[in-house]
Amino acid sequence: MKLSKFLNIAIFLLVTSTAFAQQLPQFTQYMFNTISINPAYAGSRETFSAVGLHRSQWVGLEGGPETQTLSIHSPLRNDKVGLGLSFINDKLGFENFSYIYGDFSYTIRTGVNHELAFGIKGGFTHYFLDEELLNDSSVVDDPFFNDLSNRWSPNFGAGVYWHSQKWYVGLSAPRILNTDYNKGRENSIDYAALERISYYFTGGYVFDLSATTKLKPSVLLKATNGAPLSFDISANFLFNETFWLGGAYRVNQWASAIGGIADFQVSKQLRIGYAYEYPISDLRPYTSGTHEVLLMFEVFKSRRIKSPRYF
Repeated sequence: MKLSKFLNIAIFLLVTSTAFAQQLPQFTQYMFNTISINPAYAGSRETFSAVGLHRSQWVGLEGGPETQTLSIHSPLRNDKVGLGLSFINDKLGFENFSYIYGDFSYTIRTGVNHELAFGIKGGFTHYFLDEELLNDSSVVDDPFFNDLSNRWSPNFGAGVYWHSQKWYVGLSAPRILNTDYNKGRENSIDYAALERISYYFTGGYVFDLSATTKLKPSVLLKATNGAPLSFDISANFLFNETFWLGGAYRVNQWASAIGGIADFQVSKQLRIGYAYEYPISDLRPYTSGTHEVLLMFEVFKSRRIKSPRYF
């Protein structure tokens, strides 16, 4: 067996042998991709919004994760109701996860300038292994790999999102059901589930530093049953309502990192973002870092948007 294939299988075994193995990927630009973890965000930008993101994690390390996401969401004629659709494709070594979920939100006004949204999401997760691994002579007859090679699992999630023009807080659990891949198999390897319930807390605030400059700190805290806490902290400056520039710091048992973010409002409809992360964990000698590119496209209707959208 080639060394590279051995390393991929080693990564696979390391991931699947832990009780909290595969969870939804986290992003440096999470503050612009909130709907991927919180269905209550659907429709909150008061217009049709489409976000695409590509993330190449741990570049230079063969089998490092690659993730693509595409989400769309919009309020209906009744502004209290928002609908969304999210797709995530996540690849780690020989493992592949595809998530497709629909989102529904309902918003109530809690004051003159703030609103509270409740959201639910539902859909399917598809888990499969690369044919290259399954056809390898060393694993082709191994029931462990073949039993896991192609599975669809339904799931659902829920969240709340409270926000105004200047701040937001959210709490969500995007996947509530545990996905147990040991179920129905004999002589199973000792792991409990590939997907366990995770809770996400997000928050942010926009400070006016001057007539042309704003500062927006934000935080994401993730708690997974059976796993250590993970949190992201970021702070971004906004110049002339056009250019975002900031930094980020992630504390995670496996992949702590520091990074930078640059985001440019090309036009009223189009935004482009780029983020870079450099690991400060044991992975540092093996990778040059992580790259993330984001595109946001919005279609503005004739009605006036109530307020600028900073998140």
